[in-house]
Amino acid sequence: MNRKNALAAGVAAALALGSVTMVATQSSAAPQPTAAAGNSAARPGAGFQAMTADARGVAIRTADRNAAATARELGLGPDERLVAKDVLIDADGTRHVRYDRTYRGLSVIGGDLVVHLTEDGTITGSDLAHQGAIRIAGTTPKLTAADASAKAVKHAKHVKHAKAGSKDSTLVVYAVGKIPVLAYRSTVTGEGETGPASRQAVIVDASSGAALDQYELHQSITGTGNGVTAGQVSIETTQSGSGYTLTDAAHGGTIVYDSYNSPQSNPRQNARAFSKTTNSWGNGTTSSRESAAVDASYGLAKTWDYYKNSFNRSGIRNDGRGAPAYVHVDTGLLNAFYDDDCFCMYFGDGSSQNSNTPVTALDVAGHEMSHGVTAATADLNYSGESGGLNEATSDIFGTMVEFSADNTGDPGDYYIGEKLNMSGGYMRRMDNPAADGRSLSCWNSSAGSVDVHLSSGIGNHFFYLAAEGTGAKTIGGRSHNGTTCNNDTFTGIGKDKAAAVWYRALSTYMTSTTNHAGARTATLQAAADLYGTNSQERYLVSKAWAAVSVGTALPDPGTGTPTPSPSTPTPSPTTPPSGNALANGGFEQGTSGWTQSDDIITNSSLQAARDGSWYAWMMGYGADAVESLSQSNIAVPSTGTPKLTFWLKVTTQESGSTAYDTLKAKVNGTTLATYSNANASSGYVQQTVDLSAYKGQTVKLEFAGTEDTYLSTIFLLDGIAIG
Repeated sequence: MNRKNALAAGVAAALALGSVTMVATQSSAAPQPTAAAGNSAARPGAGFQAMTADARGVAIRTADRNAAATARELGLGPDERLVAKDVLIDADGTRHVRYDRTYRGLSVIGGDLVVHLTEDGTITGSDLAHQGAIRIAGTTPKLTAADASAKAVKHAKHVKHAKAGSKDSTLVVYAVGKIPVLAYRSTVTGEGETGPASRQAVIVDASSGAALDQYELHQSITGTGNGVTAGQVSIETTQSGSGYTLTDAAHGGTIVYDSYNSPQSNPRQNARAFSKTTNSWGNGTTSSRESAAVDASYGLAKTWDYYKNSFNRSGIRNDGRGAPAYVHVDTGLLNAFYDDDCFCMYFGDGSSQNSNTPVTALDVAGHEMSHGVTAATADLNYSGESGGLNEATSDIFGTMVEFSADNTGDPGDYYIGEKLNMSGGYMRRMDNPAADGRSLSCWNSSAGSVDVHLSSGIGNHFFYLAAEGTGAKTIGGRSHNGTTCNNDTFTGIGKDKAAAVWYRALSTYMTSTTNHAGARTATLQAAADLYGTNSQERYLVSKAWAAVSVGTALPDPGTGTPTPSPSTPTPSPTTPPSGNALANGGFEQGTSGWTQSDDIITNSSLQAARDGSWYAWMMGYGADAVESLSQSNIAVPSTGTPKLTFWLKVTTQESGSTAYDTLKAKVNGTTLATYSNANASSGYVQQTVDLSAYKGQTVKLEFAGTEDTYLSTIFLLDGIAIG
C-alpha cells in the first residue's frame, strides 16, 4: 500500500547527470531509518563532508531535478510536488536529501521528508513526517481567510488582545495528524511572553474553524534574572575607510546592529550598524551600547565555529551566510529569540527584573542560532513533543558552544542561563530538569501538552545522561547529579560523541513531527552510523533514553544479554496494571509494548481517547488500506474465565448494514471477533472476547484493519485488557 510506505527504495539516480532508473522496492514503518541497518561496525564515512555554497547549490538543484521520480517511488499522489530543501553528503558519498512537500500548490505542514541515497544514487531509505500520499476532499475551503483569522483570534492562547486580518491567514494542508485536512495557518499578534508585539501561529480547520494546533512564532529563551557579558574577548570586525564596523567577514558576513529600541515586529525600523573610528568596542557595562553587541558578536562567532569544527556545517543554513543580529530590541525586553522569517536574531536589554542587563550570554546566543539550524534541518514543529525536542536541541547545542568556547569567565556546564543570575541560579538544568519544580525530567503521556520550554527537560535529561552518565560530579565549578527515572546507573559516552549523535539524528533522520519515541529511533540509528550497531555508544544511548522513560535499553553488546534491572527499580512504564496481562493497554506510555504497522498509537487532538490522552487510531483513509496493531508474549491467566476486553469507537461514511471496512481481533492468527462500519457508534463501546480456549497459554494479540476503496471508517481503540 504505497501511501502508507515509510521507506520506498526504487530510484537509482546518476546524480551528476540527473537521470533516473528503477531498482527493487522495500517498505518499512517510520521512523526507522535503515541507512546502516544490520551493520555491526560503524559505517565508514559516516560524517558530513564540508560543502562550498556552490557545491551545495548544485546538489540541491540535482535533487530538484530528481524530485518527480522520487515522489513516484515514494508512492506520493499526482497532485503532490517535492521541493528540495537541503542536501548533506557523508564522507563516503552517501547523500541525505531533505524535501518539503506541496499539494496542488499548497504548502503541506507536516509533509517534509528525508531520502537517503548511496553514492551512485540508489535510495536506501527514507523518513517521512507524514506517511504516504496526501488525500483530501478538495482545496476549496468553506471558510474565507477573514473567517479563519477571526477563528484564530478566538483560539489564540499565548497572546492577549489578539488580532489578525484576512491577509494574515494562508490556506495550507495540515498533515501532522493521521488524516490530512485543508486548513488555514493564521498569524495572530498580541501581548505575550515576548512583549506587546508577540506573534503566534494558529492552525484552524478550513471547514469547521476548529483549532488544530498553535504555537509561538518566536522560539525564545526567557526568564527573570541578571545577565552578564563575555568579558575581555577577541571579535572579528571589518575596516571601512578610516573606521570599523561590527561585520564579521570570517563568519559569513554576520553583522550586529543596534536596533535602537525598534519594536519586535520590525527590529530594523531604527536599526543602524555599529561603527567607530577605533577597533576597541564596549566597556563591559551597559553604559556603552557596544557592550551588548560585543557579547552577541562573540557568541554567534563561537556558535558558527562550533558547528563548522564539529560537523562541517557552514552557518545556520549551511550556505556560508551569516544571519544579522539586533541588540537593544524594544524596551524592557527580557528575552532573546531567533526568527526564521527574517533570518535574524533579536536580543533584548532585559528589564527591571534583571537590572536591565542585556540578554546576550554565550549559551543564549548558541541557543538562538541553533533554533535556526533546527529550522534549516528537521524543522521540528514548535508545539507538542516535537516542540520540546526543538527547545532541547537549542539547549544541547547552546551548552556545547559554551564548552567549545572554553572561556574561563564562563566555563562549560549543563546549566542554561546560569550567568543571568536567575533567582534559582539558572533558567534550566539538564542533569535534573525537574529541580525547578516545573520542567519534566521523565517522559509521560502528557508530555505533548505542556509548554515546550518545560517538556524540553526530557531531551535535555537524555542528553546529559548520554554524555555524562549517572552520579554526582562537579562540572564547570557547578554541582551536577545524573539521576534517572528508573533508578539505573551507567557511564556516559562523552559530550562530544553525544552531540555528534544528536546532530546526525537531527540533520539526517528527524522530521517536523518527530516525537520522543521517534527521537530515540533516530539517535539509535545515528549512533549505529557513527559507532556501529553493536557499539557501546549505541547501547548507552538506549540506556539514556530508558532512563528518561522512553523505550527500553538494548541488550548489552558486551554480554549479548539485556542489562540487569537495578537492585531497587521503580515500576517500568510498561508494567501491566494489576489484573491485566497486557502491557500498556491504555497506550498512556505511547508505543511501549506494541508493534504497529503505521503511526497508529497517537495522542492527536483530531480524535479523543476514552481515558487519558493516548489511544489507537486505525484506518480512516477512504481508500484501499490495511493496518495491524499487535502485542506478543501475553500470558493468558490459567484460572477462571479469561477474557479480552477493550473499548471501541467506530465512525464511518458508509451506510447500511453491509460490512465494507473491518477490524478483526485475532489471537495467534485466529480471528475471534470482527467489527465493521455496521458497528458505528456515537461513543466508545466496551467489547468482550472469550479467551477460555487459550487459558494458561502465551499468545499474540493482533487487531487487523482492512478498508475498501470507497468511503472511510475509523476504528478507535482504548483500554485493552486481558484478565
